[in-house]
Amino acid sequence: MISKKCKYAIKALLYLAEQQENDRSVFSSEIAEKEGIPKKFLEAILRDLRNFQWVQSRRGAQGGYRLLKKPEEIPLVEIMRQMDGPIALLPCISLNYYHSCEECEEDQCTIKPAFEAIRDQTLAILEKTTIASMRRDLL
Repeated sequence: MISKKCKYAIKALLYLAEQQENDRSVFSSEIAEKEGIPKKFLEAILRDLRNFQWVQSRRGAQGGYRLLKKPEEIPLVEIMRQMDGPIALLPCISLNYYHSCEECEEDQCTIKPAFEAIRDQTLAILEKTTIASMRRDLL
């Protein structure tokens, strides 16, 4: 299950991608209102997205947020990793956050192969799904 932080980050990126088509920057208050995201929470998320160099912000009347990367360059897998950390359901099968399980011997684990297959299929979908492809699916 993804966190609300991750879900809201995806919603904010989708909204910014939509506005990019109109070549406009948007204030966090607009995103919060249109997407139903608490404003203070969204501001922290946008700060993270700026630090990941996915969005840029400018102050002032002509300011606001806009995508720094193209929507097709922002895969779901990276959003989820940055916002929530590991994607794997077990620490012993995580590709980026590996940690051995204390209660079992990995080479004799009976559940590990099934969860590796789940991880591989999940990653395949998340790696090919981008903000751009999600936008196309909405249209």
